[in-house]
Amino acid sequence: MVSKFSRIILIGSEWLVGVPQLVLAAESLIDTGTTAWMLTSTALVLLMVPGLAMFYGGLVRTKNVLGTMMHSFVAMALIGVLWMVCGYSLAFGKSIWGGFVGWSNDYFFLKGIDEAVVNGVPEYVLAMFQGKFAIITPALISGALAERVYFRGYCLFITLWFLFIYCPLCHWVWASDGWLFNSGAAGIIDLAGGLVIHVSAGVSALVVALFLGKRKGYPKTTMQPNNLVMTMMGAGLLWVGWFGFNAGSTVQSGLDTARALTMTQISAASGALTWMVIEALVFKKATSLGFVSGILAGLVVITPAAGVVLPYGALILGAASSLACYTALTLKARLGYDDSLDCFGIHGVGSGLGILLLSFLVRESWMQKASGAAGGWTAMNQFLVQLTGLISTIGLAAVGTLMICAIVEKTVRFRIDGEKEVVGLDQSLHGEHGYGLISS
Repeated sequence: MVSKFSRIILIGSEWLVGVPQLVLAAESLIDTGTTAWMLTSTALVLLMVPGLAMFYGGLVRTKNVLGTMMHSFVAMALIGVLWMVCGYSLAFGKSIWGGFVGWSNDYFFLKGIDEAVVNGVPEYVLAMFQGKFAIITPALISGALAERVYFRGYCLFITLWFLFIYCPLCHWVWASDGWLFNSGAAGIIDLAGGLVIHVSAGVSALVVALFLGKRKGYPKTTMQPNNLVMTMMGAGLLWVGWFGFNAGSTVQSGLDTARALTMTQISAASGALTWMVIEALVFKKATSLGFVSGILAGLVVITPAAGVVLPYGALILGAASSLACYTALTLKARLGYDDSLDCFGIHGVGSGLGILLLSFLVRESWMQKASGAAGGWTAMNQFLVQLTGLISTIGLAAVGTLMICAIVEKTVRFRIDGEKEVVGLDQSLHGEHGYGLISS
């Protein structure tokens, strides 16, 4: 008995001596400056989710404010768990099924990355950073289906959409063996998710809006936002969070990080200013809703391009995006489809424009580096790569979303009953009132 106990103590002491050595070996590889910035960026991107909840929540009617905000917040829990279980593996594992998606047993439940350090950053940090992107993307789509879906239907929808659309797209564009990552001479340019996040969400939003149909009374009944003050605050949080979104996507703390942050600021300001000018010319006044729409137009267009354009390019992109998105919202009114909070008109149109135009605004230093490494890089060749990525993303998002909508409707139901829609999501689905009031 004594000898057995002694042997356990001996083995235990050897293990305790070995563990610090392993930890020290891993920690010696860590770039603390880059790691600190990536931790900050991760927090900034997560801040965008409550920012989005405020932005969307302020735009709907009083009776739907909590239900709409819940659509953003529930993604933090649902997608947060799915990302840990299998999402990170599907997105960044080795290609399977002909490269449609990835898989790695080490990434399953994140069980194999406890000691992993990638480019000076603990892989846990990189996994959590990417996980925040995965959370906010399906939440963006909620803007198109606001005020008219069952909560259970929405939860099933974003689960299936995450697994069968987001993860494959993430693998195509960002995984080292993704087919778009390796397309053309220099691969597709999409720094922070123009395709993976905004185009996919925008196209899916349009499909969902068409599948569900219009809200009761739309467009004849006036559906005023319940709290534009909250919407403006949400837009401010999104602008702040976007610095982590874009500058964090450089996965360093250096010159490229500074470039991405600067282009993000310039494009957002340019977009907001341009939308104000448009409204001044058309309506002779500037509105708060127009201003925040311009902010988002500038932010989504620079998302894929922030790492490759110069300041004048960011200025052009922000202004062009505001003009394109304003036109898209005008066409929506004429066509009559009910994308409640304009997810397609802003995210889909603006970021799609950025994906294509960036090819002709690439800074010369990046261009020379790409030409030297890949041989024969040209703006037109890059444009064709970008166009291929855009078409592929639209195809997967449109067809996949339509199939998912049909599955959700047939199983747990998606479109809410007419009576519950009239009462409002807050009371009929959650038994609450956002402001302690009962109002339409």
